[in-house]
Order: sequence, then structure tokens, then C-alpha cells
Amino acid sequence: MGSKKRSPNSFEEVEDLDNKNTNTEDANIEDTNNDNTSSNLSRKKMKKDKNKETEAPDGDASKAGLSSISSSMKPMERRKKRKALDKERQHAALENKEVKTKKMDVDSKVTENKEHTGASLNETLPKFHIGVFKDLSSVDVSVREGAVERLVTELQEVQKAYEVTENKVVFEGGLKLEAEKDDGLNDCAPSVRYAVRRLVRGASSSRECARQGFALGLTVLVDTIPCIKVGSVLKLIVDLLEVSSSMKGQDIRDCLLGRLFAYGALALSGRLTEDNLFIKEFTDVLISLAAKKRYLQEPAVAIILELVGKLPPEAVLNHILEAPRLREWFEGGIDAGNPDALLLALRIREKISIDSEMFGNFLPCPFSPSRLFMPGHLSSIINCLKESTFCQPRVHGVWPVLVNILLPNIVMQAEDVMSASNSLKKHKKSRKSSSSEEEITRSIQNFCEVIIEGSLLLSSHDRKHLAFDILLLLLPRLPASFIPYVLSHKIVQCMVDILSTKDSWLYKVAQHFLKELSDWVGNDDVRRVAVIVALQKHSNARFDGITKTKTVKALVTEFKTEVGCMLFIQNLMSMFVDEGNASEEPSDQSQTTDDNSEMGSVEDKDSDDFLKTWVVESLPSILKHLKLEPEAKFRVQKEILKFLAVQGLFSASLGSEVTSFELQEKFKWPKAATSSAICRMCIEQIQSLLANSQKIEGLHSLSSGLEHGDLGSYFMRFLSTLRNIPSVSLFRSLSDDDEKAFEKLQKMETRLSREEKNCVISVEANKLHAMRFLLIQLLLQVLLRPGEFSEAASELVICCKKAFAASDLLDSSGEEELDNDADPKLMDVLVDTFLSLLPQSSAPLRSAIEQVFKYFCNDVTNDGLLRMLRVIKKDLKPPRHREEGRDDGDDDDEDEDFLGIEEGEVEGEEEMDEAETGEGEEQTDDSEAVDEVEEAGKELSDDSDGGMDDDAMFRMDAYLAQTFKDRKNQAGGETAQSQLVLFKLRVLSLLEVYLHENPGKCLFLVLNYLGYAKLLNGISCWGLGFGKLSLLAVSAESKSQLQELFISTLCCNFRMSAAPYFLWKTFYFKIACSFLFSSCLHFSAEPEVLMVYLNLARAFVNPRTAEISEQFGQRIWGILQKKILKAKDFPRGGAVQPPTLESLLEKNLKLASKPLKRKKSAGNLSKKKQSAMWKRHKMIVSLAQDSTFWILKIIGARNFSECELQGVIDIFKGEMARYFESKTSQIKSDFLTEIYRRRPWIGRHLFGFLLEKCSSAKLEFRRVEALDLVIEILKSMVSSGNDESNRSASKKTLKNHLQKLSHLVKEMATNMPEKPSRRAEARKFCGKIFRYVSTYDLTKSFLKHLTPEAEAACESQLGELYLNFKKVER
Repeated sequence: MGSKKRSPNSFEEVEDLDNKNTNTEDANIEDTNNDNTSSNLSRKKMKKDKNKETEAPDGDASKAGLSSISSSMKPMERRKKRKALDKERQHAALENKEVKTKKMDVDSKVTENKEHTGASLNETLPKFHIGVFKDLSSVDVSVREGAVERLVTELQEVQKAYEVTENKVVFEGGLKLEAEKDDGLNDCAPSVRYAVRRLVRGASSSRECARQGFALGLTVLVDTIPCIKVGSVLKLIVDLLEVSSSMKGQDIRDCLLGRLFAYGALALSGRLTEDNLFIKEFTDVLISLAAKKRYLQEPAVAIILELVGKLPPEAVLNHILEAPRLREWFEGGIDAGNPDALLLALRIREKISIDSEMFGNFLPCPFSPSRLFMPGHLSSIINCLKESTFCQPRVHGVWPVLVNILLPNIVMQAEDVMSASNSLKKHKKSRKSSSSEEEITRSIQNFCEVIIEGSLLLSSHDRKHLAFDILLLLLPRLPASFIPYVLSHKIVQCMVDILSTKDSWLYKVAQHFLKELSDWVGNDDVRRVAVIVALQKHSNARFDGITKTKTVKALVTEFKTEVGCMLFIQNLMSMFVDEGNASEEPSDQSQTTDDNSEMGSVEDKDSDDFLKTWVVESLPSILKHLKLEPEAKFRVQKEILKFLAVQGLFSASLGSEVTSFELQEKFKWPKAATSSAICRMCIEQIQSLLANSQKIEGLHSLSSGLEHGDLGSYFMRFLSTLRNIPSVSLFRSLSDDDEKAFEKLQKMETRLSREEKNCVISVEANKLHAMRFLLIQLLLQVLLRPGEFSEAASELVICCKKAFAASDLLDSSGEEELDNDADPKLMDVLVDTFLSLLPQSSAPLRSAIEQVFKYFCNDVTNDGLLRMLRVIKKDLKPPRHREEGRDDGDDDDEDEDFLGIEEGEVEGEEEMDEAETGEGEEQTDDSEAVDEVEEAGKELSDDSDGGMDDDAMFRMDAYLAQTFKDRKNQAGGETAQSQLVLFKLRVLSLLEVYLHENPGKCLFLVLNYLGYAKLLNGISCWGLGFGKLSLLAVSAESKSQLQELFISTLCCNFRMSAAPYFLWKTFYFKIACSFLFSSCLHFSAEPEVLMVYLNLARAFVNPRTAEISEQFGQRIWGILQKKILKAKDFPRGGAVQPPTLESLLEKNLKLASKPLKRKKSAGNLSKKKQSAMWKRHKMIVSLAQDSTFWILKIIGARNFSECELQGVIDIFKGEMARYFESKTSQIKSDFLTEIYRRRPWIGRHLFGFLLEKCSSAKLEFRRVEALDLVIEILKSMVSSGNDESNRSASKKTLKNHLQKLSHLVKEMATNMPEKPSRRAEARKFCGKIFRYVSTYDLTKSFLKHLTPEAEAACESQLGELYLNFKKVER
């Protein structure tokens, strides 16, 4: 090779040269044996050619001499000299020819003998195909293995044949592939010797998988053929793969790797175990090779360990450990940071089980796992372990060995189950661990603290990566009890830091670790609890929030067993009251009673509060995805409820532990005072828990008993029990009013619970159950917001006494008189109470209110209903003063006047707008808010009061003022308008419940006394002002009872004494009152559903509804559509009079035809606002259309006479006239077509009018659109049956309108539209008319009404269509 640098494929080129030479000599040994004689002849020819080549220079020299001589001689002398040389050359040629002839004779005889010998030998020798070496470098494993199998099989046969052959010389002469070398393989056949040398050289080739294939071939060949000596192979490896000084770079690497693969093949062959003489030498050679390059250390140690695994312990001790280089390696391994030396020491120590000084400081002496993992020893070998990162991303082999020692396979199999069962046993001492378990625990703790936390996590990214890889090695055999050590604070913080930024270098590594951790948890609840607690405890309960993952959330939602839930609850309780998380200073729990004193702690939460907050929020969330049997789920609910009640409602004044002998339980509080914010959160979670349990229960059932399935009843008993413990008190002190309310609610709930037990399954039981839960929710609300709900609580208790009037519910103290006729009705008080609770109620309290309202809404009076509707119409944002001369004023007036909205309802001043919407000062106190609402009430007209008296109006203002109470000290918080929207949405929920439970319910109401009081000789009305409304709520079925009640009501309201009362009940007075009653009844009777519809429709159409809240408008839209307009039930009977329906119908048709007129400033609106404006306009038009269908359905169900329906027909005539005459009418023809399809009687009355308007229409597009209306009405008028009577009636109807139809056809033909689409519609219409006329044999009559000019126009415009029509007549 010289000094020339070898190419990377030098060994590949050598192999290719060997193959090429082999191909030129012959492709394989079989060809060599067959053509042995010819090969010998070819060799002789080559020798002769060489002789000729040696002779050629002599001839050239003679020629050169001749030319030099001739150049110095005369021509004659040159000629003579040339002749003499020619004679000598001829003579020499003759002599050489004779000698060659004799020699060729001798050679031919020898060749014949050799050919005869080779032919006989070829018949007995096996064949070896050297082409098999090509397949040893294949990428396919199966191809390589097949090539090795063929190679070894053929060489075995060749070696056997060689051993039985006596004439070795002749065998070697015929099969020699390479020159003879002193390789120590004298007993092997030439093919075997060649194969061994070829395999050793091939182990250094970098071509494809040559190293693997040739090393495998060498392994099997050395193991199979015993005559291949180990010492000879070791010598060949050194000789053939020697690294010379002239090699550089890749050449050196190939040689070193080739030696490594060759040594590995020798170790795997097992021949070293048969002859122990070479073990020490083999070990020294490998250690020497490992010292050359760092990347050779680990595989070299792997080869030694492979040999160690095959040797007995004595051989390892006497031969491997006695290797000189190995001793030096162990001595300097600690200082050099050699992880491979540590791995070798651990594995050899495991093999021999004997302490030896050979291991140096790698292993403690005497050796034991506990001593190995002592902090001092781990610190000594930490450098070796840190240096194991050079082989990343693969984990170094030393780590699995350490993990096996740290956590042996025979580990506590039932430890997790035992830990789960022990954690659920209360007031018991924990199970005593054995000494081995304690040692393992201590070892894993030391390992994590020293190696993982103290070294790897504090170093580079590579070593942090290694730390996560080691944790993944620990997971498969890690008991759940060791999770606190493995997922320690530093490890969790490292994960949090990495996962908080997606661009971090180790982000995918941490993600992969979390995935593997979740997979390791699987369905094991013990592991799940341990992982959740560790992640949240060490991340301040913000692991998911910081890492932006859902790891903890997913783990929490996967509990499926009662045991797992109970274990999780117990661990969360321990986290909450853990002394390590609390302050060291003792604190009195009773100090948390003052809200103001806790403001600082709420705003400046420490880490403990975050953790406690998560604990409180997580407890109820367990139940969301939990699917258990009702009894098991109830036990879980009770456990959660007890903890929340203890920590949220109570505090211990003496110490932090209290034992209840009645409940036989011990309750524990944190030593540090729990903040009021945490206590309030606990109360809110109790409310949610009770609300969810109430929803799950559905209809009340007493089959399993109230005590076993009623969470509310259990909570109240638990509350009473703890309140009776002297050392336990409520977490805050209550005022006198709150204390009284608390006691009343508690007593009333107990009474209702007792009544419910004695009640059968019925509506009454459902009422009791719903009311009980409302009382419980209100009791918690009194604790949650002191001073705000005491009055509502007292009113609710009164309602309970009146609603469930029984001997045990009546208060004997006489504090409230229930029998007084002057008292308001029960439902009025109940609705007032609900409206006072809704503004500041929590979601569970609102749910309880809706449940109670569901069972009581059948008794709701119109007074209560109007109070709720007034909230919906209430608006705190009046419009600005209108500018004079504004173009769009009329349109706005029309919108506001829809369904009775008047100008007076919405007028206000700018100052009021700023004050009520919070746009003025940033903060206002409660008194100012109340004043603002009262001032706004003065701006409302009398008609907007909804028929309420002064007391009702005052209560309504109080409700609205309640919505603004929390604006104090809420800079940047909710405005008054947003709070009002929330209040409206909550009232809408009650209305939706009412409409769902009372579809189509009708009551008479609204008697307007304005103008009628003068009939009574100017007698002043007591309690009534002019323009006010008096409400009557009576059955619509008994008119006589209504009249009697009407008269008695008048007598009471007009302060009549007893004597005049009887006089007023004379015949004349009755006549006058009956007249008044009939007038009022005919003028203003309307059903409750219609009243709700009117108010909701007004609120929806009001432009400020969209400005205030889109959600509010969508909610009204949904209620109108689902509960009223498209509901199955609708107002029936005589409750609604035709004038009312006609007025509603006219306004809805007008609204449906109203176009969207943009304001001057509309061009400056954004596309989003313009899109919202168009969307709202479409919804209003859709509402008007659906309302029209609904009103017509009500009219159709009444069976009115034609005289009574004339008003409806006139309304449609007026709308159709505007449709044909005005371009601004945007009523859709499809809408009109649908009306005529659903209500054919309207079409029949309008058919003639429609034909006239269509014929005289000035707008071409209107005329074409109206053609569909004509056809639709004509379909309903003309029967398609074959019955003779129906056919005669249809023919008569058609004949009555034949002249108008012919006139319309004439107008269409004379004034045919220019647009092709409209022209096609006109031709289509005429064709349908012709078919109808010809079907009923009216063609002749039809043609009589056509003038000659009309016929000419029809022939010209309709062509074949008209001619075919005329042919039918002929």
C-alpha cells in the first residue's frame, strides 16, 4: 500500500479483486476440478509468454546494436554484416526449435499424467462454491443466514474429504486458492483455510451488512470445524487486521471494528470455553482494543461478558480476573469515569458471588445491594455514571444492571394492593414493613436523590435526557409506593420547566415520558392515585395549566371502581390537612370568621391555597365520569360531602382533631387557618354536589328508603350532628337575622323530610322533595353570602307552611297569620321570593328554584307571570335624543310600536344612560344604584307597568336594584347592563319551564277600568289609579262564577259597607255590571300563553335587545319557536277574541313585509356588524312569518263564521294590495303560497281579488311572482277526484272565475315579459290554466271571453300551446 491513503472501500476492492481473479481462473472449485489439466496448460503458456517477453528485449538490443554499427559503416560493409547476422539468427532458431520440441514432449507426458490424476480426484472430492461470500453482505437477514448455512455445510464436506484423502500433496495441488502461509491451519483443507482468512478480512468491510454476515460465518465455522485452532484464529485476526502507521481515518476504524467483530465471533463460537489457555490472552486483547477508542469500550465489555456467561465461576475467577490489563482497567476506572468498567465489575461480581479486591473502588467490600446504594458509594461512582451519556440515544448497559439490583424481580407483588387496603383502614397503624422492603425503599430513595436529582438533573441536556430514560427503566417494576421518590419535587419541576415551552430541547422527551407514565398507570387505581398526587403536590396543583397538557385531568376522569375513588379521596384529604404544607405557627380556626380580615389572604394566595383549591375542585369532579351502582356511588358522594362539610362549614376551636362518638369518626383540620375563600369554595362544591344528586334522582322514589339514597337528608343530619359538638363551630359567626333564618330553614327542612317519608309517590312527594333541596341550597347560601338572603329565607319558610298546610307545619307561635284574606296569594309570594333570589343566586340555587317552580307553576297567577315578563322588557339603556329631521325615524317608530311597544317606554336622558350602564363614574354605592333605578322607573309610561300596583312596582325595582349591588368595588367588573341581562336570562329559564309545563293554558285577565269608572257616578276607586289594571284569575269555563266574582270584587274595591253592598246587588246593579263585564271580556280577554308571546316578541323585536346581548335575543328566539309557535298545544276555545287575533295578524304581516332600510351611517359599519344586522332582520321576518302561521292556526281551530272571518280577509286584501302596488313590500311569495296551502279558506276568499290585482299589476315581476299564488289557490279550489258531485262543484267554481282567468291570460299574452325566465313562467302558467279549463270542458266558454286581439296575442306569444288548446274544443 505504501504511503498512499487507502480508500474507504479498500477491503471491498480486495474482495472484488479476489472475485475477479477467481472468475478469470474459474467461477468456482467445481470448474477447477473439471478443467484441472487445461489450467496447468494455461500456466505453461503464461510461462512461455514470459520467456518471450524476456527474449524480446535481447532482440531489440541486437537491432539497436546493428543500427548503431550500420550508421558508422559504409553501405557495402553494412550489407555484409547484415547477411552474417541473418545466418547466425537462423541457426540459433533451428537449435531452439529442437530443444522446445523435446521439452514439449516431456511436458505433454507430465500434463497427461496430471490430467488423469485430477480427473480421478474430481470424481471423489465435494464441491465448494466461493460465490456464497457475496450473500454474506446482504441486507436481508434470511439471505445472510442461508449463505452461512451453505458455506458451513460445503466446508464441512470438503474438510471431511480432505481428512480421509491420503495423498495430501495432490489434494493441495488441485485445491490451492492462495499461496501457502504460516497461519497455523495446517490441518485444514485449503478451502477451509481460505474461508477462514476470507471471513476474518470480511469482518472489516463497511459494505452493507458485511461485518454482520462475515462475523456470523466465522462464528459458525469455528464452532463447527474443530480443526480450526483458537490460537491460529487469534493470530490471523492480528495479522490480517493489523493497523499500520500508514492508515488514517476510516481505514483505522474499519480495521478496529473488524477485529472487534472477529473477537466477538470467536467468543460466541464457544471454543474459548473448551480451551482455557487462551482466555486470559483473549481478555487482554479485548481490553487493549477497548483502550484504543471510546466507542469500542462498551462492545468489548459485552464480548467479555458473553464469555463470562459461558464460563464457570472458577474459570472467571482464575483466568479473566487474572488478566493484567483488566486489573489496571479496574484500578483506573473510577478516576477515568469508565461506566464500562463498572458494568463489567457488577456483572462479574454477580457471576462469581465472591468479594474481590480486583474490583477496586467500583464495588463495596463486603458487597450488598444496600451498601452499593449508600449515598457515599453512589457519590464515588457518580462520574462513571455521568459519562454513560456518550452512547445516547441508547441507554448504556450499566443502567439496566443497576435497576435489576435496585428493584429485584422478586419484589413485593401484592404491595400495591396492601397499600390501597391499608390506606382505606382508618385509625389503624400502618403495616410493618420487612427489613428487605425497608432496604429497598432506602436504596430507591438514595438512588433518586443522589443520582437523578443530585447529579443528572443538575447537568447538561443529555444527562437530563438520561434521567428520564432511567425513570422509564424503573417504571415496569416500580411499586406504586415508590412513586413519591421517583416523581419527587425536583423531577416534577424539571418536567414542568421543559413542558412549559414547546421549543425546549427536551420537550419531546418529557412528552414521551408522560405518555409512558400514563400507559404504566393503565387501569391500576393505586398507581393512578400515586401519580396524580405526586404531579399536583410538587407543581402547586398547576401541572396541567403550566405544561398545557391534560395529563392530570385525564387521570382523574378514569376512576372506575369504588375502591379507587375512596383511595383517591383519602389521599386528597391527606393533602388538604397535611402538616407539611401548612404553616408551622398554630392558628385558631375561629379567626376566619371575618371576611375583611381575609381579603389579603384571598388576593395573595400562597402555594398551599392553590393546592387546597385544586383538592376542593377535584373531589366532586370524580363523580362526573364515574359509573357505579347507585349504592356504591352514594357511598362515594357521602365521603366527599363529609369532607367538604367539615372543611368548609366548621372549624375546631380546641386543636385540629375532633372525634364524633355519634358518627364514630375522627375529623381533622389543617393546623394553619383555612382561608375564607377556601371555605366558600367548599360550600359551593357542596351546592353543586347536592344539585347533581337531585338531577340524577329524577322523579322521587322511596323504594330504597329516604335515608339510603337521599344525599340532602344525609347532609342535614350530618350538619346537625356536628353543630351539636361543643368544640366545633361554624367557620363564621352569623348575625341575628342570619342565625334565625338558618334555624328556620333547618327546622322546616326537617319537617318536610318527615312529611316526605309519610307521603306516597305522587306529585305532592315531588313538591316536598324539590322544596327540601331548595331549603338546603338557601341554607348554604346564607352561609356563603351573609346578610343577603335572610329575608328571602323567611318568606320561603312562610310559603312552605302555606303550601304544605299540615298540623306539624303550622307555627303555633302565631308569628305569621296564614288565614288572613288580605294576605297575598301563595304563588305571588313564591314568585316574588324567586325573583329576589335569582339576581345573586348561584347555579345550584337557580337549579333548585327551577325544580320547585316546575312543580308549582300550574298555580302561578297572572300577577306573578306579569312580574316575570316585566323583567324581560326592562331596559336600562334608553336611546339618545333623536335628531330633528332624521330620515329613518319612521322606521324606528314602526319597530318600537310592534305588538304594542310605545315611545314612552324607552325615552330617557343621557345622564340616566350613563348612570345605569356604568359608563359614568367607575364606582357607585348601593344607594346610588337604587336611586338610579327609581329614577328610571319614573320615565316609564303607565302602559309599561304591566298592570301592577305600587307595591308590585316597588318590589320589581328592588329586584333590579339587587342586580347592581355587587358593582361596589368592582372596577372593571360586570356593568349594570350585563347583570340585568343575566337576570333576564334566569327569568327566561323560569318562563321556559312554565311554557313546557302549561302548554296552551288559558285564563281571563286584564279588565281595563279606564273610561268605565265614570259610569259609577264619579265614585273614587280605592287602591286603583286611572290607567292601572286590575287582574282577575278565574276559570274560563264558568261564566256565571266569573260574573259573581266580578261583582263582589267591585264591591270590595269601592269600599262598600254591608248595607249598601246588598243594595248594589240589586237587579239594576247586576245589569250594569254584566254590561261592563261583557264589554271588558270582549275587549281584552287573552290566554296566558298569548300574553307570554306578546311580551317575548316585544323584547325580541326591540332593537336594543341585540345591542345589549346576542345571547339574550337567541334565548328569546328559542323559547318563542320551541315552546309557543311550534308547540303541539296552542290556545283554544273562546279565550281570545277575533279583534285581538286580527290585530296581531295585521302587525305580523306588516313586519314580514317590511324591508331592511339602512341608516346613513350604515356604510361605515364593519362587515361583521352588517352581517349581524342582516341576520337579525332575517330572524325578525322569520318570527313574523311563524307568528302568522300560529295565529292562523288559532283562528282555524275556533270555527268562526264567515262574518267573523271577514276582518281576516280584509287584512289579507290590504296586504295583497300593498304587495302589488308598492316596491317596498318585501313579503315573500313563498310565504303567501304557504299560507294559502295551509289555510285554503283564505285563498278561496281572495281568489277573485287576486286575479284582478294580478291582471292590473303595474309591476311586471310582481305579476309573475303572483302566478304561483293563483295556481296554488286554484289547486285547492278544484278537486282532483272523480266523484261527480266534487267535479260539478269544481266546475262551477272555475266557471265563476272564468272571465277573470281569461282576462289574466290575455294580459299575460299581450304584455309578455322580456326576460326569458319570466317568459317561461308566464307560458307555464298559461299552459296550466288551459289544462284546468279543458279538463272541465270549459274551453268554449273560455274562448268566448277572449277578444280577437287577445286571440291573436295568444297565437303569437303562446304558439302551439294555444293552438293545441283550441283543437281540443274543435
